Amino acid sequence: MTYLPYLSTIVTFAFVFSVYSRYRQRGGTHLLLWAVGLLFYGLGTLSEVILGLTFNVFVLKVWYVTGAMLTAAWLGQGSVHLLIRKGNSAKITTWVLVVVSALALFLVFSAPSLSGNYDVTHPASEQYKDFLTRGGLTIFLTILLNIYGTLTLVGGAIYSAFLFWRKRILANRMFGNILIAAGALSPAVGGSLLKAGLADMLYLSELVGAILMYIGFMMATSGKSDSAE
Repeated sequence: MTYLPYLSTIVTFAFVFSVYSRYRQRGGTHLLLWAVGLLFYGLGTLSEVILGLTFNVFVLKVWYVTGAMLTAAWLGQGSVHLLIRKGNSAKITTWVLVVVSALALFLVFSAPSLSGNYDVTHPASEQYKDFLTRGGLTIFLTILLNIYGTLTLVGGAIYSAFLFWRKRILANRMFGNILIAAGALSPAVGGSLLKAGLADMLYLSELVGAILMYIGFMMATSGKSDSAE
């Protein structure tokens, strides 16, 4: 399973390039926020690559704050901007997310590290608790950010797919949104398998999630309108 983070990193950064290129061409805050969220995703998998070669506590903290805390929330915030275009709710929640993200960065990088023997042959997800000090607020923010991100990203994708299904139009966008929802749920499934003792499956779930979301995004944005994810 150790080669999977390499593939995930390649796929994710290609995904970042595609989303950011579309943002440069068409604009849209939702695309910019998706690019930011995917960049966090890519930094998380890149950290896994590095940690599979050598141990560095700074890289481990990057892995935790990007992969475990920020990715889902920023991807979900992109969906908020896509679906809520009236009023200031999307902008307000974005600024709240910026503040919470800054707090998360401060908490993780200012926390003292624990000493121990890191085994590069085992996933970081299996060992990080032995090296990172996480206070109650850090754990709370981790849970909160992931719940918010999952609800907004997966919920937004399912809602968009439902709208296209109900209107019987743009089947490619409907199926694209279904793939996005499935891809977003994949790392969450991997997290559950991690708790069950199957740490290597998190690597597979990250790769599957990146591929499904990438394919879904390409399908959902293949038309002329940018009204879907």
